[in-house]
Amino acid sequence: MYQRTNGRGHDELRPISIDTNFVTNSGGSALITVGSTMLLCTANVESGVPQFRRDTGLGWLTAEYGMLPGATHTRTSREAAIGKQGGRTVEIQRLIGRSLRQAVDFRKLGESTIQIDCDVLQADGGTRTAAITGGCVALYYALQQVSPDAFVGWVAAVSVGEVWNEVLLDMDYGEDGQADSDVNVVMMQDRGLVEIQGTAERKPVAHSKLQTALELAEQGITELFKHQESSTTK
Repeated sequence: MYQRTNGRGHDELRPISIDTNFVTNSGGSALITVGSTMLLCTANVESGVPQFRRDTGLGWLTAEYGMLPGATHTRTSREAAIGKQGGRTVEIQRLIGRSLRQAVDFRKLGESTIQIDCDVLQADGGTRTAAITGGCVALYYALQQVSPDAFVGWVAAVSVGEVWNEVLLDMDYGEDGQADSDVNVVMMQDRGLVEIQGTAERKPVAHSKLQTALELAEQGITELFKHQESSTTK
């Protein structure tokens, strides 16, 4: 049987903490730590919407994601210095935006835009899923200030992968590098699946393994919902 870091079971999440209202200048903020992965997520509500939303009475949500230079083992150059965002960055922030839009009733928000910003302070796998989970907490707090009824419910995400023929919940960087398959699962509390991103890294995924992965993901995300809820009582 594959031995995980710190003796974690195949169905165990890494230790999680969510510190809220971490940034006083933002409408909502959350510092989320998942194992050694750490992100700062902020949410701000601004007047106005993109052109395609104007005169509809509906709001909008968009997201940005970035990795600080010191977040990885070897320094990552700032994308601003390069002059453009990488494809991975664009893909991740689109995932965050799509996922968190499920948590908002835009009819109750009015023509305002919610800006979610997720910055990776330290990366050890699962940064995109942590961004969704922490970003939703920041979103919750931002909406409490402008339109509490616009918050529909919690959205959270987790990674699942097959390593040495065993399906593992919430992979860290070392496990992700060995994975034969990698699946990111996003869910909304009491409403089911939001998005599934799955890739066969080394070999195709058997249907039975995918089913196991989805069951593990649902188990882990149910626990993440509890962390999100408890963060509102701090």
